[in-house]
Amino acid sequence: MITIGTALYAFGFVTVNIADRLAEGGIAGITLLLKFLVGVNPAFSTILINIPLLIIGYRYLGKRSLIYTIYGTLALSFWIWLWQLLPVSLNVHHDLFIAAILAGIIGGFGLGLVYRFNGTTGGTDIIARIFEKKKGAPMGQSLFALDVCVLVASLTYIDLRRMMYTLVCSFVFSRVVNFIQDGGYSARGIIIMTQHPDKISNEIMKTMDRGVTYLQTQGAYSKKEGKALYCVVSQSEVTEVKRIIAKYDKRAFVSILDVNEVIGEGFTYDKIN
Repeated sequence: MITIGTALYAFGFVTVNIADRLAEGGIAGITLLLKFLVGVNPAFSTILINIPLLIIGYRYLGKRSLIYTIYGTLALSFWIWLWQLLPVSLNVHHDLFIAAILAGIIGGFGLGLVYRFNGTTGGTDIIARIFEKKKGAPMGQSLFALDVCVLVASLTYIDLRRMMYTLVCSFVFSRVVNFIQDGGYSARGIIIMTQHPDKISNEIMKTMDRGVTYLQTQGAYSKKEGKALYCVVSQSEVTEVKRIIAKYDKRAFVSILDVNEVIGEGFTYDKIN
């Protein structure tokens, strides 16, 4: 799947980003800078840039991640080299908006597959991980800062108009990557603080066929003990759960969380709403 993912990402990179001169963030953006300013083939610069990063960052990756990163980097370089040789192109008739959407969809789908199967293509991920370990800086902030620097530098070979379309591409890219990583299913974990836990839980189980877990609670100020409810539903079922809660307790407190995926018998949470 990492091989397929890198093939798709490289296809969009070559046939859209390079062909229509759209910039990129991260290491991909640096390889585009080197191509349009110096004439270095991105297939080679991808490996050359990642070699020192892998040497510096191997201690932070772990054996499994290091192997997957090396494989992902080599696979990406191979596919970039191959797609440049094959007579394949996407003719969008110089419509940069369509080009940006296509680049975001194809690239996002490809890299989403790589991430979904625990792979990576190296690059700024390694730098961000080093900053996280050494300085305590969150990876998301480091990646964003590095991307901004690369995109600003890209204005040396593209105009502001193309940069705006690049931002459209980046937005679509990030949405598609998240969609593929979530498997097209983004569940919601709902915590319900109510005075009528039994009535609400019974109706959720009866009408929605969803399991409910009781959580023992105690008020920090009142010291009063009670029961909170926890259940996991699809995004489209959240409104129905709220309707059931309002039916029995209009003063209930509800907290909704995104649930990324089920791992073993537990859940991994992300992005508390």
